Amino acid sequence: MSRFRRSVAEHAALVADLMREVPVPTRQAPLADALGRVLAADVAAPIPLPVFDNSQMDGYAVRAADLDGARLAIGRPIAAGAPGGPLAPGTAAPIMTGAPVPDGADTVVPVEAADPDVFPPFVADRTLPHDDGARVALPAPPATRPGQFVRRAGSDVPAGGRALRAGDRITARHAGLAAALGLARLPVIAAPTALLIATGDEVVAPGGDLGPGQIFDANTTLLAASLAEAGWEAATLTVDTDDPEDFAAALRAAVVRHDPAVILTSGGISAGAYEVVKLALGAGGHSVEFGSVAMQPGGPQGAGRLDVGGRTVPLLAFPGNPVSAFVSFEMFLRPVLVERFGARPRPAVTARLAGAADSPAGKLQVRRARYAADGTVELLGGPGSHLLAPLADANALALIDPETTRADPGARLSTILIGEIQ
Repeated sequence: MSRFRRSVAEHAALVADLMREVPVPTRQAPLADALGRVLAADVAAPIPLPVFDNSQMDGYAVRAADLDGARLAIGRPIAAGAPGGPLAPGTAAPIMTGAPVPDGADTVVPVEAADPDVFPPFVADRTLPHDDGARVALPAPPATRPGQFVRRAGSDVPAGGRALRAGDRITARHAGLAAALGLARLPVIAAPTALLIATGDEVVAPGGDLGPGQIFDANTTLLAASLAEAGWEAATLTVDTDDPEDFAAALRAAVVRHDPAVILTSGGISAGAYEVVKLALGAGGHSVEFGSVAMQPGGPQGAGRLDVGGRTVPLLAFPGNPVSAFVSFEMFLRPVLVERFGARPRPAVTARLAGAADSPAGKLQVRRARYAADGTVELLGGPGSHLLAPLADANALALIDPETTRADPGARLSTILIGEIQ
């Protein structure tokens, strides 16, 4: 059985190569369902926006050339949503905001700038007959300029122009633009499925009863929630046996049933005598390697490809301690999900260490921490991979590089933000 020793960067590169083999699934999502998803392709405007020349103001649509100081006859009003006919020369047509500018008009004069500065009664009260003698005085150039207060068709987005950009995360703003263009659906990156497998006859699902020597399975919930935060779905399987043949059979059946994009296992890969994942997959022709990465926690790792039913599925094997599994996800898998599958990136900052910390030589130490708004980071709990309470309290992972064995107060640490800053 081959056994590797890698740096964090080397293992991250291998995981990235494995995950690049996974197709990025896409689907056409209704606007409400598309919120928070990432656009899978550029979206071209099927129509111009605005669709037609329209008025930016309540006012009068006119020809700028007619504004020579003479009072203009008031034409028939144009409401929003109503077709506008051609504008007769020497006429000012009352026009409402958003209404189509009539053919022949090139300018809108706000009603507040007119004399009188209110519309005639027949404009507001549509039951009144049109007053053919009504006239209005409007300011002449240069007070009024051609094109003033006219929203030109396509001035926002031309027909065929790019309206939305591939890779953008869809917000209410994007959905609003899509709706204005008449688009009911958008192409988004769909949620792939990961198959999560927890191992060991000592693990019990939350809500069950613990027997002697048993523990509750935190890994499945922790990793499933991490995947959900990244926009993925999870199918879960607990293999409550340490028999390699039974494990391999259960794994093959689960892959056929769920057709996952990637397989994540937790536990069963360390140096013990009953490491079921390593025993089942480290031999027998499987292209999965096991070894260690220069990182604490999360040193034991496995990665490779599993051939099942005529297809090849990437497999990542994480350690069994919950914190180790979480750190492995954040350091190795999440960056690829961000790069290729639209997961939300974790902000990275450089923080000042509030206290002091020792770190093993030659290993990247990943510490649970709390980052403060003043730029300092406080380490929480110890480095032990079983300490879940400090992880729950943390909003950051502070990284102590492999060359540092002692970090003094004020040392500057690369820090990954995993929660809100308070």
